[in-house]
Amino acid sequence: MEKYVNELLNFIESSPSVYHNIHLIKAILKNFKFIELSEDKKWDLIPNQSYYVVRGGASIITFKVPEVQNGFHIVASHNDSPSFKIKPNGEISSGSFKKLNTEPYGGMLINTWFDRPLGIAGRVFVKTLDGVDMRLVNLSGHNIVIPSLAAHLKGGNLDLNFQNDLLPVVGLTDEYNTFMNQLKKCSVFSDDEEILSHDLFLYNKEKGCVAGLNNELIISPKLDDLECVFSSLEAFLEAKPKSNISVCAIFDNEEVGSGSNHGAASTFLTDVLERICNSLNIDKYVAYANSMLVSADNAHAVHPAHPEKSDPTNNVHMNKGVVIKYHSAFSYTTEGVSASIFKAICDKAGVKYQDYTNRSDLRGGSTLGRIQLEKLSIKALDVGLAQLAMHSSNEIAGAKDIKEMVLALKEFYQSNIEINNTTFIIK
Repeated sequence: MEKYVNELLNFIESSPSVYHNIHLIKAILKNFKFIELSEDKKWDLIPNQSYYVVRGGASIITFKVPEVQNGFHIVASHNDSPSFKIKPNGEISSGSFKKLNTEPYGGMLINTWFDRPLGIAGRVFVKTLDGVDMRLVNLSGHNIVIPSLAAHLKGGNLDLNFQNDLLPVVGLTDEYNTFMNQLKKCSVFSDDEEILSHDLFLYNKEKGCVAGLNNELIISPKLDDLECVFSSLEAFLEAKPKSNISVCAIFDNEEVGSGSNHGAASTFLTDVLERICNSLNIDKYVAYANSMLVSADNAHAVHPAHPEKSDPTNNVHMNKGVVIKYHSAFSYTTEGVSASIFKAICDKAGVKYQDYTNRSDLRGGSTLGRIQLEKLSIKALDVGLAQLAMHSSNEIAGAKDIKEMVLALKEFYQSNIEINNTTFIIK
């Protein structure tokens, strides 16, 4: 089996919600002796040390400080995926069924959520004597399901309605057995604790697996974008930066526009970079001039049934290497300068790469890279890995590409880019 595949699948399975993902990453970083920073306290950073800071319980920025600090080499990705969020007062009795009142989070392939075992995970806030306490919750022992309407009963095409057709069934009507009662039975609660609020999401409980005649494919939930989160974190941990502060930034809420106080549209990244500069007495503007951002988010591979949906000359394939993404209107941040630098880095690492653009008559998605550049004026590009079924509850990717991305990003973190007029020297 290709290197990193099992680790990726375990990483995804251990991340039923963004909050669990951050909990997992914190445990990994602590194992590597990273120091946790708090935003409400002064930072006293020292060279040859590694740090991380969490905002909103769902986004994390971690960085390594070398002896010499020329600038920042940043890789940014997102840990959220399309799903359904449970509303407050979320239980509904409907005939003989108990259902949960949910609303969609992000743009999903709706039909892929029907008729499969779903779990509930997230965070719950309880009242304490001192105020409020947060608890992570994963109701993995209780399967729920969104039942589809049988073909015999449709009478033609059915226009799906999120309020009517997409509410999950948690069981049959039983006035003594409610969703909140089941929630309170979790081991993280004591009998007398009062639940004040929650951020709970549905997730696909099916485990990721390898597929294909030669195990060359991966089928798993949340490949967009936990595949890039895993790859960037692995590269970050393996890299030994020479003279740049390496930064791994993982943001929540990309699938809904990044507009939270801890999403990519917030000041989280710029706040962290400025505090690093202030603590280490670095000239921020000189550092930014020597910095580069890689926005890592997956790309659409050529579809076996619909190759016409891909650009005729810039289409990408699974297991053909790292994807470099371009867009003339800057939905992706890649320019000639950043693309050429990154390709030289890939060549140095012996990594395959391929160019991607959307068809000119099809609108593609945007990424958090563009959002960051509205606040942070540095060189940037967008990369990803080729996949199928993006925003399905199960997605498909190439098993060989994970290693390629790790090696490329590791080399990026370790490289020093010197600017001499119009020449870029990569060491």
